[in-house]
Amino acid sequence: MRDFTAARLRDVQESATIAVSDKAKALKAQGKDVLDLSGGDPHFKTPEHIRREAFEAMERGDTRYPPSRGVPRLLEAIQRKLAQENGLEYARDELVVTPGGKLGIYASLMATVEPGDQVLLLSPAWVSYEPGIRLAGGSPVYVPLEPEEYRITPEALRSVDAPRAKVLIFNSPNNPTGRVATREELEAVSEFARERDLLVISDELYEKLLYDGHEHTSLATLPGMWERTITVNGFSKAYAMTGWRLGYVAAPREIIAQLFKVHQQSVTAAATFTQLAGARALEGPQDEVDDMLREYDSNRRLVVQALNDMPGVYCPSPEGAFYAFPRIESASDSVRFAQELLEDALVAVTPGVAFGPTGEGHVRISFATSADVLERAFERMAKVLNDRVPSLPR
Repeated sequence: MRDFTAARLRDVQESATIAVSDKAKALKAQGKDVLDLSGGDPHFKTPEHIRREAFEAMERGDTRYPPSRGVPRLLEAIQRKLAQENGLEYARDELVVTPGGKLGIYASLMATVEPGDQVLLLSPAWVSYEPGIRLAGGSPVYVPLEPEEYRITPEALRSVDAPRAKVLIFNSPNNPTGRVATREELEAVSEFARERDLLVISDELYEKLLYDGHEHTSLATLPGMWERTITVNGFSKAYAMTGWRLGYVAAPREIIAQLFKVHQQSVTAAATFTQLAGARALEGPQDEVDDMLREYDSNRRLVVQALNDMPGVYCPSPEGAFYAFPRIESASDSVRFAQELLEDALVAVTPGVAFGPTGEGHVRISFATSADVLERAFERMAKVLNDRVPSLPR
């Protein structure tokens, strides 16, 4: 009998973050006291006024098909938000509301990448970029950034031989490193994109999660970049709305028209009541976003201190997002280390190699959880590391 599966999927790996999270959940279901630091799922409840908006929408019967592009109220709120907060002007037909930011990135790739096209990834890069590129028929090409600073330089960008490069994926604040691109780095990316005539997909999901005075600048605001940038954003991280599956894409009309076809012919639309909740998130008070950020900042300090106190661990302080990306001397095989940590200490982390070649020797740790969970997880992790490398200085 013939193989009925699609060849394009055979080289695509399952999501490392989802795989670790699913294994942690399976162990929890067996009654194990698993401490899961692998995912990007805030432990906060979605703010009450956002939840109430969805409840009221369902009570009114707003449960039917919405306009595929997005409900007018949310599109208007996104337009206003992009103009006021990001300095970006888009017409209504230059936006698409998607069920999650991930779908926005995938649709962007499907709309722009053809077989044989190369897509540049600044490594370390989020785990789902590479599979999305492969599913679109493209070839991922990693641009390795020097650990542990991960700074983007013209030299790093030009170091990779990619004559068929068409797209570059850019992410700041960065998942997994927590780095926030400086103005100089933004200009390096902009100059490189214009020099090589590249389209840039700018993933800005973590834009509101910034520390120590760092600021976010949308890449599309730089000279010559609006017309060659797809901006992807969403509600998951800033508003603790991961399970609502709500994101959006903004791009020039000729690009968004093709992306809209992917959206229409696959998912049709995001759910009506989640879109109305998203509109309320943008329109309503932002106090709870600030409260969540303060707790993340406190957790960040705890994480950096605890990890750097462990033998053979170096952890730079994240500038944004809610991840730490420590280098662990005894974890040259990060997949094996993550497996052993889960099996021996019941602590789930994501292996660094899942984020590209320069991620090997690291793990990603989410601090979007409670301080109590973090403290207990690090006690267990420290014991494992003490057993593995007792001779290393502390």
